[in-house]
Amino acid sequence: MSLDPVDEAMVAPAVHAAVRAGAGAPDAVALRPENLLLTLFGAHLLGRPVLLAGTSIVEAMRRVGVSPHATRSALARMVKKGRLVSRRRGRPVYYGLTPRSVDVLNDGYARIWRTGAVNRHWDGRWTLLSFTLPESWQRQRHELRTRLLWAGFGPLQGGLWIAPSPVDVERLLSGLEAERHVRPFLAQPHQGLDVAAMVRDVWDVPHLARRYERFIERWDGGDADRAYADPLARQLVLQEEWRLALRHEPRLPVELLPAPWPAERAQALFHRLHAEIEVQARAAAAEFDTVPVAEGVGTSSPQGQE
Repeated sequence: MSLDPVDEAMVAPAVHAAVRAGAGAPDAVALRPENLLLTLFGAHLLGRPVLLAGTSIVEAMRRVGVSPHATRSALARMVKKGRLVSRRRGRPVYYGLTPRSVDVLNDGYARIWRTGAVNRHWDGRWTLLSFTLPESWQRQRHELRTRLLWAGFGPLQGGLWIAPSPVDVERLLSGLEAERHVRPFLAQPHQGLDVAAMVRDVWDVPHLARRYERFIERWDGGDADRAYADPLARQLVLQEEWRLALRHEPRLPVELLPAPWPAERAQALFHRLHAEIEVQARAAAAEFDTVPVAEGVGTSSPQGQE
């Protein structure tokens, strides 16, 4: 059985406004259907050997305010990109995660629920990565910098990037063509270095703070807090907006940041709001139409839709 339909008019304006605002406003939250779909799978399918019916996905996304057409288009793109697989079982089409998406979701799970946004246990060490790449390696340079930003590194100077605390460099660089050009170090600053000033030079600290302030504004009685009453929709949007707030989070030591640091309040707010609706959201997700992976038949199809 699939999710009970909800009144799209109640939830659609909020997500549509967020998507429109994301085109240019610096403080806007852009909710992309593909990311919301991954959040849906991560929240309710990750770790379960099942496929999820397209009809259930459409109804779940309708609760958030995403139209059936936009959902089906996003599903087709994700299958084509290798982020989802699709399987036919008679007429219905079921979708499941690929190993690549499982890795992405596991990393996101750890970042949201284990690592968090606040670093209160800094041991004073920094990870430094030095690299020089051939001028023609524009793609490889982009891939490396994308990985570094996701892992919380910032550019100290030239080809020298820095991150607070030890980093699993081998895992970070795994599969990159540029890996052999990177030299990692663990280091501590010289006694005379103004580390807080260095942090302000490397990272845009006011911008980092603003992301958390914006989250608080939207969810502590703000627009998003008022817009999403449906538990499943509220859970998905809340978790996706928190993921966006954590994106490229360097987890700088709290003692090097202005006080009070808004990430602490934002994180506590996220956990409280999520706990309030988790049971109801899981009850709604229990109505999903799923089949065991072993029962999925047919082959992956970018165009496979009901």
